[in-house]
Amino acid sequence: MKKSFLMGVAVAALFAGAASAADLKFAPGQDSKFNWKSYDEFKAAHADLKGQPLTIFGPWRGEDEAFFMSVLAYFTEATGIEAKYSSSENYEQQIVIDTQAGSPPNIAILPQPGLLADLAGKGFLTPLGDDNSKWIKDNYGAGDSWVGYGTYKGKDGKEAFYAFPYKADVKSLVWYVPENFEEAGYKIPTTMEELHALTDQIVKDGGVPWCIGLGSGGATGWPATDWVEDIMLRMQPPEAYDKWTTNELKFTDPAVVAAIDEFGKFAKNEKYVNGGVAAVASTDFRDSPKGLFSVPPKCYMHHQASFIPSFFPEGTKLGQDADFFYMPTYASHPELGKPVLGAGTLVSIAKDSKTARAFIDFLKTPIAHEVWMAQSSFLTPYKGVSTEAYANPQMKKEGEILTSATTFRFDGSDLMPGKIGAGAFWTGMVDFVGGKSAEEAAGEIQSAWDGIK
Repeated sequence: MKKSFLMGVAVAALFAGAASAADLKFAPGQDSKFNWKSYDEFKAAHADLKGQPLTIFGPWRGEDEAFFMSVLAYFTEATGIEAKYSSSENYEQQIVIDTQAGSPPNIAILPQPGLLADLAGKGFLTPLGDDNSKWIKDNYGAGDSWVGYGTYKGKDGKEAFYAFPYKADVKSLVWYVPENFEEAGYKIPTTMEELHALTDQIVKDGGVPWCIGLGSGGATGWPATDWVEDIMLRMQPPEAYDKWTTNELKFTDPAVVAAIDEFGKFAKNEKYVNGGVAAVASTDFRDSPKGLFSVPPKCYMHHQASFIPSFFPEGTKLGQDADFFYMPTYASHPELGKPVLGAGTLVSIAKDSKTARAFIDFLKTPIAHEVWMAQSSFLTPYKGVSTEAYANPQMKKEGEILTSATTFRFDGSDLMPGKIGAGAFWTGMVDFVGGKSAEEAAGEIQSAWDGIK
């Protein structure tokens, strides 16, 4: 989900907390689904830091803050470090203020690689070293992709690895109701060609294949950008995707226009979408998946990120009443591997210290991931974790999508300038579904980008 419209900007409200051994959720050594050996080894290697301070600033508040604090408790128990975590409603602005004022936290955690790149370029971050970038490359699914998102130019103009990825989200999912598929005799498509064929078959059988809703108040249109981004990664190499997000590859390029048109094959066919094409832009994205659960179903499939079950009918059991499959790739493009669209948070050092280095080392232990995995709302591309630690089978399956990915890319519109990714791209997709051609919509988006000074 787009953080830009969900988070909002409000008056800074800082929350600070300290973790302690008394807060340990799972007793060390007592549950075999956790990797306690790595934790014990980490503990032995950092026994000389007791009583030393560590400040951490990040985006997590509310429930996520509680989950993170439960992880931090294991770090403090192992090291004796006095760690404090704080956050803010407008954390993006707050970290800029703090670093410019010369009062940064030791650790800065942010979900925006662009903001971190800017901080690194101004000399506000400390490189994490080639050993950590190599570790990510070797131990993460799509490791090269994650290294790329943590590599920036420093104040000296030289590239270095500055940001360690921790906690990810998956967007490349198609949701469905297993019972509906079983009754109709439909199989999960494993290629995009099969997905197109299934779409046609559902229409032939008298059903409606898709529920698509772009409505989101002032942010109407953003679900369509996720569609186009997923399709771009399945039709073009990741290098082209990267150039697109930086305006090196224009929206008017045939590659981008083709991806928009491909989305249109689903969203602009009256027989393919619940309520017809006119309903696509007017249906709120939160209401859109409800058609999956109607009797008879008003649609059979819904493309959306891992957060969407929050808007399923109350009592829906994931894996039973609703499930998902990976947005498939084209059999005609085997060279593109298995790309995944999503998001993630990145951990950097803003004020170097032994305790900050120890925290980065802690993130390389499976326990730092498994403790949150075992509770809720945490996915990781770290291949060394025990997948049995995931709180439910759906999270486990999403985690396996991450670890088996060959390419991972952040949401493209979030990487673009706000006037485009949170403006012209959104409205352009609404106009496209409303009747404009892909060329016309792309041309208007590109004109808006060209007009940015």
